[in-house]
Amino acid sequence: MLGGGARAAKPSFVSYISPEEIHIKEPIEKEVNPRLLPGELLLCEASTVYKYMQEDGSNRGTYGKLVCTNFKISFLDDDSASDDNEPQFKNKIVGENDITLQCVDQIYGVYDEKKKLLTGQLRKYPEKLIIYCKDLRVFNFCLRYTKEEEVKRIVSGIVHHSQTPKLLKRLFLFSYASAAPNNTDGRNQTVMFETLEDWRDELERTKGNVKYKAVTTNEGYRVSEKLPLYFVVPLCISEESILKYEGRGIPIWCWSCHNGAALLKMSAFPKEQDDSTSQMQKAFLDGIYKTISKPPYELLKLDDLSSSLPSLQDIQTAYTRFKQLFLIDNSTDFWATDVKWFSLLESTNWLEIIRRVLKKAIEVAECLEIQHTNVLLIEETATDLCCVISSLVQVMMDSYSRTKSGFQSLIQKEWVIGGHGFLDRCNHLHKSEKEEAPVFLLLLNCVWQLVQQYPPAFEFTETYLTVLSDSLYVPIFSTFFFNSQHQRDTNKSGESLKTQSGPFRFLTVWDWAVQFDPKAQAFLNNPLYAEKPKPDKSQRKTARFKHQRQLSLPLTQAKPSTKRGFFREETDHLIKNILGKRIGKFINSSDEPPNSLREFYDSWHSKPVDYHGLLLPRIDGPEIKVWAQRYLRWIPEAQLHGGGTIATAAKILDLMEEVQSLQVKMDEEHSQAVSGAVHSVPMRRNSARLSSLFPFALLQRQSVKPALPTSTWKDLEDEDDLVKRDDEFVDLSGDML
Repeated sequence: MLGGGARAAKPSFVSYISPEEIHIKEPIEKEVNPRLLPGELLLCEASTVYKYMQEDGSNRGTYGKLVCTNFKISFLDDDSASDDNEPQFKNKIVGENDITLQCVDQIYGVYDEKKKLLTGQLRKYPEKLIIYCKDLRVFNFCLRYTKEEEVKRIVSGIVHHSQTPKLLKRLFLFSYASAAPNNTDGRNQTVMFETLEDWRDELERTKGNVKYKAVTTNEGYRVSEKLPLYFVVPLCISEESILKYEGRGIPIWCWSCHNGAALLKMSAFPKEQDDSTSQMQKAFLDGIYKTISKPPYELLKLDDLSSSLPSLQDIQTAYTRFKQLFLIDNSTDFWATDVKWFSLLESTNWLEIIRRVLKKAIEVAECLEIQHTNVLLIEETATDLCCVISSLVQVMMDSYSRTKSGFQSLIQKEWVIGGHGFLDRCNHLHKSEKEEAPVFLLLLNCVWQLVQQYPPAFEFTETYLTVLSDSLYVPIFSTFFFNSQHQRDTNKSGESLKTQSGPFRFLTVWDWAVQFDPKAQAFLNNPLYAEKPKPDKSQRKTARFKHQRQLSLPLTQAKPSTKRGFFREETDHLIKNILGKRIGKFINSSDEPPNSLREFYDSWHSKPVDYHGLLLPRIDGPEIKVWAQRYLRWIPEAQLHGGGTIATAAKILDLMEEVQSLQVKMDEEHSQAVSGAVHSVPMRRNSARLSSLFPFALLQRQSVKPALPTSTWKDLEDEDDLVKRDDEFVDLSGDML
């Protein structure tokens, strides 16, 4: 029997697999069962599902079984049971054909070649299923040859378990925590900031303990459920002040600069208050400001981020439009948008938001470094843009935050313990899209700009950042699945499936061994990291690095980027038009930095970079780039054969492993050690199969770029016409999704 919605008289799917091939891949011959994690339950499944890709007008793919569990959606074919040709960068939790329920963005059904968004109860079942993921993967499934009852079960199950609102304790996080053995090695160097000692150690590390103190006022969450158990405030702030307005209006310490200036944050009072309440709150704030503006404290600068940066709604809107450029489900759509790539990219406003956020971080760094002024960041809850700016400033000014353990500790301090609402902002429970905003992704995008501009300054790679962004949607770690420390602590209690009572033991995402084996973890570490030498006071001045900067450009408008476009075979003529003239809008915008800030910016960029000192991102014009690895890694048409930064890093890793192997052999020969043991051979990577998609995918088949009509080339060659008018905007929300 044909699947739901299929019509024999009007076939909408053409199979390019011969009947012989179909017979060979019959599921009866080799039953493939899903690999389930502890606590994972199989909910529904469907056989004879065709997973395909659309290339050059044809479909190619494979038959298999589509299953849905309380953790993921998974496609199983014959290759799923084989360990042959496993990728070197294999995730042990989420396979290449696995989609966690939290990673599902939208689901579309195809009815007579028309796409329709699937939500809630379905009256009619589609003949094709398209799943768009938050990590930008796109899965196409044909259900034409699946039994009708199986189609109903699998489609209803996938839509229900991935798109409908759910209770917090229905997350797989709790099922896994109650069933999985807690056998982590405990050698994680990340500071979790869950104890008073962690905060005191951080104060001592930054020399902030002279003017600031860690307080226990919120033990038992008696001040506020939004604040962490322990935090740091100026010494002059009394416990009564903290208690008065549930922590609002209190400057909370983030970090201290080497010169004593500090970065602080504060949750603002609600704007809509009656006059008497407003007057009392204003008097309270004036008293606080006067107290922390007196010696020994530096001058204080207030920065209301709600008025100086885009709103969360603007950020969400920009990212929603931006991600549509990469949710490509067929090569035809890819090439159709390729011609208008730069204008479509500019119209999303996402890169402009990144530039504004980086510019704000530079402003704060200038106040701390040059003006020796304390900066107080103000926001309604101090848990969104405050987290972004405070984290960026520390990455730019504190080399410890550019190590892997330091960066992870920073995320713990400012985001996890700091109270960023990951549950709401990522919409993990599908309760309210109004609260959804990619704030943490915005930070990672900004940090990536620094990583790609100054690679030797970071101990981690862009692959680390990409994997970290993917981990937002893996519900076996508690790191990104709570709104606050209070919410996590109050939901820790529960009963284990092993009949023993006790609190849940949640995993932390910082234990990378849970997801990757040691060989895969090597891709997270930067082999070219300029490690900070051990402190030697007698030689501190002469030991300062004076590397010449690479990839730097003069801070003038004249030179466009010499790199080719993100997609293959972009014409030099088109790049000249877009980069040379369109990007001028960024450089000549009215949002230019003030003179003092521009002088600070220009002065720093005119000197050699100290990779362990202050880092300032380049933010002029085309310097702000698209995070290609994260956004283009699933698009075969966008790959660079044998190229890309990670492919280059892989070759460097090969060389380093070979050198280490030779060093071991030389040491053994030098010591004249007689041993019959066989030396381990370095993990060689076949460079012929590498591309810019590596390590997430090896070299893939590419579709051929179609010849452009003569009229299109005529339009592109008309330089004046291209510059005067904006390219026609293509609304991808309707066609692509």
